Amino acid sequence: MNAVTDPIDNLQSLTSLTVLNASAALERGYAALKAGQTVFDLRHVLTVDSVAVSVMLAWQRAAHDAGVTLQLKNLPPALQSLTKLYGVCSLVFPTDVKLEQDAAGAPRNPAHDEFAPAKAPDTVFAPKTAVEADSASHHHH
Repeated sequence: MNAVTDPIDNLQSLTSLTVLNASAALERGYAALKAGQTVFDLRHVLTVDSVAVSVMLAWQRAAHDAGVTLQLKNLPPALQSLTKLYGVCSLVFPTDVKLEQDAAGAPRNPAHDEFAPAKAPDTVFAPKTAVEADSASHHHH
């Protein structure tokens, strides 16, 4: 094996990210991260479906857990529109992903407190009826 001289896989040869190859792509991304890769070049990923977003989120989580910042670069239009559709444009900016994870109950980073949605004054809900305010706060994820 000439693994030492080979550049670390940056997934540039990946051509699709669909339900058919999601688990393989996931493993490949994990392996690349483990090897120390922090930039995935997705320019050739032209065939995508909704699972692509889950895979990219999983990669970001793995990178976050490993304490590194993963950059997803050169997303083709189809992939970009998927991330927009699912409201995860922040995928490309890992700092936002971390903030979302904090909100989801991961260990809080005090530095992010100023962004905490909980700090919104109660008066924001004042014009609404009590029921609406309740449902709004309870279903806010």
